[in-house]
Amino acid sequence: MNLHAVIVVFDIIVFLFAISVHESAHAWMANRLGDPTARMLGRISLNPIRHIDLFGTILLPLIAAITGAPLLGWAKPTPVDTRNFKHLVRDDILTSLIGPISNFIIAVGCFVLLGIITKTSLTGHRVVHDIVSSGSLDTSSILTPFAALLYEGIFINVLLGIFNLIPLPPLDGSHVLRHFLPDGVRRMFDMAGIAILWILVLLRVPFLGPLLGPAMDIFRNNLMRL
Repeated sequence: MNLHAVIVVFDIIVFLFAISVHESAHAWMANRLGDPTARMLGRISLNPIRHIDLFGTILLPLIAAITGAPLLGWAKPTPVDTRNFKHLVRDDILTSLIGPISNFIIAVGCFVLLGIITKTSLTGHRVVHDIVSSGSLDTSSILTPFAALLYEGIFINVLLGIFNLIPLPPLDGSHVLRHFLPDGVRRMFDMAGIAILWILVLLRVPFLGPLLGPAMDIFRNNLMRL
């Protein structure tokens, strides 16, 4: 298996775990706030099979792996019945935001584990710094696959977290904005937002780069200081 294939496999593993955590977090928070819909459907689970969407979880990542495009996709939406919430606006926003927050928590966890690898030995320090600075993998060290997997964990979880915070339907960030719009504008926002998002994705407009770059630089710079 060549190096590119290894990275693709790592990306898929991390992606499936990241979306499972993301959707489970939505389901868990909704249940805590009074809506058991997702819990009753078994969506509080890290089993990716429970969250797979044919296009967003299988076909789109497969296309990205074949073409070399950035790995991007989504899981089957977590069903939420907002009528069960005691405080509609607050609870809907909390349920929506916990998904991206869970991805950022996973990214920080991966960062901490990479920091531990860096401090274990000179080899660990070199392996992590090579991955962060140039993306090169030292195939002679047993630490390399673990470090590479963790670094992909940071990248993909930050990517998913930022992507889902974009305030366009049906992404999580839209749930924050839509509650503050008049009814007529909200309906237009829901319809137009989905169209705008698809246009951005299909035309491969680099709208994530300006957001993802600075966020990843925070992790990279701090790893290089270790």
